[in-house]
Amino acid sequence: MNWQDNIEWANSLLERIEAKYSKIVERTKVDFFPYTVKDNHMVAYESDDNYDWWTNGFYPGILWELHLQSGKTKYQALAEHYEELLDRPLHSYEGLHHDVGFMWLTSAVASYRITGNKQSKNRGLLAASVLASRYNIEGNFIRAWNGDGNTGWAIIDSMMNLPILYWASEETKDPRFAYIAKRHADKVMENFIREDGSVRHIVSFDIKDGHMIEEFGGQGYSVGSAWTRGQAWAIYGFVLNYLHTKDERYLMTSKRVAHFFLTNMSVEKDGVPPCDFRSPKDPIYKDTTAGSIAACGLLEISKVVPEYEKGIYLEGAIRILKGIETNFCNLSFDTDSLVEYGTERYGKGTNIPIIYGDYYFIEALMKIKGNDILFW
Repeated sequence: MNWQDNIEWANSLLERIEAKYSKIVERTKVDFFPYTVKDNHMVAYESDDNYDWWTNGFYPGILWELHLQSGKTKYQALAEHYEELLDRPLHSYEGLHHDVGFMWLTSAVASYRITGNKQSKNRGLLAASVLASRYNIEGNFIRAWNGDGNTGWAIIDSMMNLPILYWASEETKDPRFAYIAKRHADKVMENFIREDGSVRHIVSFDIKDGHMIEEFGGQGYSVGSAWTRGQAWAIYGFVLNYLHTKDERYLMTSKRVAHFFLTNMSVEKDGVPPCDFRSPKDPIYKDTTAGSIAACGLLEISKVVPEYEKGIYLEGAIRILKGIETNFCNLSFDTDSLVEYGTERYGKGTNIPIIYGDYYFIEALMKIKGNDILFW
């Protein structure tokens, strides 16, 4: 299949997804942030008033994606509504954490990039300032989570939050945000990426001098395993850091993790990764969210490598996305579930639809189609 065929496939699938989501938004209440699907309907994470949950930027992100895909104003209006709902955690210090990039890049910053809304810009800059304030200047890392017992913790997911700092530097013409992002990226590159290209999820650092103390298994199978969504965060996160800095070390790190990911994917006959590459074969927990995120990263790598390398990443991304479509994509209008068989963590929240699975699947298809707006 030539690349034009892939473009036509992606566009056709996007049209079907938009038609389905058109029905979803009409029957979904607008007073909560969708997270998963139960009894065929969108539901929030644990409770409807959980406005500070880290995934709450993805539904408005989907709405902006659908607006760009279809031109329908109803998606923009809904996205702006959810952006306003996010003001509640934005003005509550205890409700903010290391994932503010996930929450406001795909909502407020996306809005500003598309519409030029100055209020959206202000929201994004406030979120960036919160993330910058979590930087440990002695240890050179951005702290994960809140609480007394994890002041030295950092996580691989952080790589996807750093783009809000680069964006803030660009908007304010103040390099301090970017300095923090780069220092943290260096710390992650040096301490999270194993020699074979596999990735640690959680690392504990000494809060006074920044040396690595230990790693934790996190959401993967165990310490030393290879949680696939963590691999995907690293693939996409490091290539994004390359795009913002042009530091070749970040591109090489993204490629290194991608090679580990693609090598392990070679035995997955359905084209979709398990929750962890180093977990028992039984029970099988698939993770379509890891596949969609990785595909986004692979597509971005393909844009910046020499022509003779592009096929490795393009073919890997297409195989994953078509595997998801064929085996785990539900296009029926009768259910709100689209991308199924996502997994929150090994052994919990397994084989379920998760909102960021939909988001990254749509984003990857839009990359193939050629819509180059980068929410990150």
